[in-house]
Parts: sequence; structure tokens; C-alpha cells
Amino acid sequence: MLILAIETSCDETSAAVVENGWKVHSNIIASQVEIHAKTGGVIPEVAAREHVLKIIPVIDQALKEANKTLNDIDAIAVTSHPGLISSLLIGTNTASTLALLNNKILIPVNHIHGHIYSNWLSVENPRKIKFPILILTVSGGHNEIIYMKDHHEFEIIGETRDDAAGEAFDKVARMLGLGYPGGPEIAKAAKSGNPKKIKFPIANLGKNSFDFSFSGLKTAVLYEIKQKDKTQQYICDIASCFQEAVTEALSQKLILAAQKYKVEEIHLAGGVSANIELREKIIRKIQELDSKSTFRHPEHISYCTDNAAMIASAAYFQYKKNPEKYKEWRNIIAKPN
Repeated sequence: MLILAIETSCDETSAAVVENGWKVHSNIIASQVEIHAKTGGVIPEVAAREHVLKIIPVIDQALKEANKTLNDIDAIAVTSHPGLISSLLIGTNTASTLALLNNKILIPVNHIHGHIYSNWLSVENPRKIKFPILILTVSGGHNEIIYMKDHHEFEIIGETRDDAAGEAFDKVARMLGLGYPGGPEIAKAAKSGNPKKIKFPIANLGKNSFDFSFSGLKTAVLYEIKQKDKTQQYICDIASCFQEAVTEALSQKLILAAQKYKVEEIHLAGGVSANIELREKIIRKIQELDSKSTFRHPEHISYCTDNAAMIASAAYFQYKKNPEKYKEWRNIIAKPN
């Protein structure tokens, strides 16, 4: 089954052609990072206008790179929620129009489910994934630990009570005068810093809780840097100590959940899954736990951030579970955060 997918939930305009939920024929992403870097964050109206300009060229490029036409496509998938409503509407309206004009199946997809399915994507060979799976999905807009029994059977067992980790990265990067997006900028600065210089607090929400909280950590950084001379080395040290605290909090809760839920695999997904320190910390903790669970993160860096290939993968397995549900193209509704 060949799916053309569209992703416009925030500030990336993306289209992809994916076969049978895993084989990526194309995955085109038009990033708005340089535009939003000027203001240090995403302005919804600006993002929506960029989507309008980019959506058709990106779809054309995805089909061209895949060497396919709309006649070859079996279904169209699109992110319908959650996200910025003005951005989502560009994608859903485009997908609905294409589905109507070309008589195609239309599959609306939850953006977070898309991130979960980024671990199914590959170019060469399908990944032989076994259930049940424990998933840590973490980005600027969401932060959850999910127990997955089968395709599209999710149980949220942990989530953030305030800021998502990616959002905290952005805010601390802004405090330190670093660039946008904050995650890569913090990671870059942290390479030259001492992660043991300052011990920032990790929220204790109870030994039986898998939830996260990053507001206290963010405030601790604010008070630490308030009266200090921000030399380059000091900024790198703060970035390193902050990254250490965030990755420790994330990996701690994931491993705590792994001790309770005996799973075949442990997955990392979402924009923050690109963080090397987080990946390495999870691997070390799994080894210390002497767990037989297979650890996976997205095969390619482009599958970590918002992209349409992951939406196509989620759509494929969604459709296979209940194909009758997706015969009516008008049933799609864009829903914001």
C-alpha cells in the first residue's frame, strides 16, 4: 500500500511517500527554523503563511523523488491533531482536496502517534519490531511514556505535568542567549561544558509515578544565572548541567517503567530523541538493568523531528486495523492542542 502523507502541525511543511508502513520512497521537509529563529519561537500566523507557500511544491517534490504520480497512490494521510490550528488547516484542507479530486482514501493521523511510528521507518529493510513496547516520546509539545500492546493500542502511563522537555530546552536556550531551536543549541554548547559543575534539581513526583515536571528545573536555571557573569565557559557549563538533569529525569522514569512493564522493546521518539546524551544514557541504564528488551530510536535524524514519513507509517497501520472507517473523505477535522 502506497501512502502520500502530509505534515503541517507546527512549523515544518512535509510530504512523503511511504510503502507498507515502513519503506520510505521520499520524505521532503521544508523547515522554517531560520524564519522563527529571528523571534526565538514559532509565531502561528507566520508558520501558516509559510505552509501556504510551501505545501504544493513540497508535495510535488515528494512525488517526483519517489518517481510516483497521484495515480500510483492508494491513500492520502494527514496530521489532523494536535498542533497549531492555523497550520493544521493548511494540511487538512490540502489533503481533503487531493483526496476528493483524485478519489483517494483519506486517513487523519494523531501527530504523537506519528512520532511513535517513526521507529518503523527504514529505507532498505523493514525493522522486525515485537510487542509489547514501552515508548518515551518527547519533543517541544509533548512528553509521554506509552505502553503499546499492539498497533494503535496505546496506554499513556506517564506524562509531563507542566513543560515538555523540548519546551524547557527552548526556554533555557533563550535564557542563555543561545539560538533556536533550543535542543540542538543546548547540546552543542554542552559539549564544551562540565555536567558536574552544578547539580540542578530533578522533580520527585513519587516512586510509583512515571510523570515528569520541568518547571522547577527551568526556574532553578533562571535563579542560577540571574546574578552571574555569563562567560562563554559558564554558558557551556550551564547547558551541560541542564542537559544532564533533563536526560537523567527522562531516562530515570523510562527505566522505572521498564521495571514494572516487562516489554520486548523500548523505543525513543520525538524531536528530543535526536539528543545523543539521552540515547546513550538510556542504553547504559538498560544494560545496568540487565534487560533483554531491544532499544530503538529513529533510524535517521530526519525521522526524529516533525516529518510526513512517520505520519504515513502511522496511517498505514491505522488503516489496516479498520479499513471501513476511512472511506469517507469528509470525516476529517483539524483539532489544535
